[in-house]
Amino acid sequence: MRMELSGVALDVEVSGEGPVVLLLHGFPDSHHLWRHQIPALNDAGYRTVAPTLRGFGGSDRPEGGLEAYHPAQHVGDVMELLARLDVDRFHVVGHDWGSGIAQGIAQAVPDRVASLTVMSVGSLAAIFGAGGWEQRQRLWHVTMFQHEGLAEEWLSRDDFANLRTMLADHADADGVLEPLRAPGALTAALNIYRAGLPIEAQLAEPPAAVPPLAVPVMGVWSTGDRFLTERQMTGTAAHVSGPWRYERVEDAGHWLQLDQPEKVNELLLSFLKENG
Repeated sequence: MRMELSGVALDVEVSGEGPVVLLLHGFPDSHHLWRHQIPALNDAGYRTVAPTLRGFGGSDRPEGGLEAYHPAQHVGDVMELLARLDVDRFHVVGHDWGSGIAQGIAQAVPDRVASLTVMSVGSLAAIFGAGGWEQRQRLWHVTMFQHEGLAEEWLSRDDFANLRTMLADHADADGVLEPLRAPGALTAALNIYRAGLPIEAQLAEPPAAVPPLAVPVMGVWSTGDRFLTERQMTGTAAHVSGPWRYERVEDAGHWLQLDQPEKVNELLLSFLKENG
């Protein structure tokens, strides 16, 4: 369904009945990323709300420069979406950039968040703290993405050959690449990096302080993740003041919900049951 919000229209999948689970994707995905989780959650008695974030897939790509893609704008979109759907209390699950947006929501309205699951990407403070230099090296692409025009040309050259290499372990690489062929689509998708992690934020020592997560949090990391280290996820525990649970998924790359859907579903359902 297409949901018209005050400043943007989002492509959203809403299904099921029961307590709400909000599912947030990252780069360069859409709500289709959660196609293996949604049926399992619905069957277990949960209502799922899975938006495609602004700038991605079938959602709008607003003009207005980088400010239109700041993480705070994404948080605002999601909160307005939940209000339109009359959702008060909810669980939130985020992967990649969706994890960052999910953390922002949990910090903004902790009284409304029943639980938070962060997949692949932990706390920003842990990424640039506990993650150490190995983590910074693995995120070389984040710095490269800052260079508008150059990044687009490099990623899309030779039918997206370089981006295909980055997405080598994505089970639906062709599917996520197709929307990026539209004029302005690749720039819009990259703007979440440019607005959310500018170079000055990456170089900050120590990382900018962020409030601790005061809700029940589960961190999930996969052993084949080429972009994120385990240390940045386990180190997230130091930035959680609520209950913390850590889970390690074997034999899966960065897109663990596609590589090991049954294991991911098992973990999600267990954690959701623990937290009402």
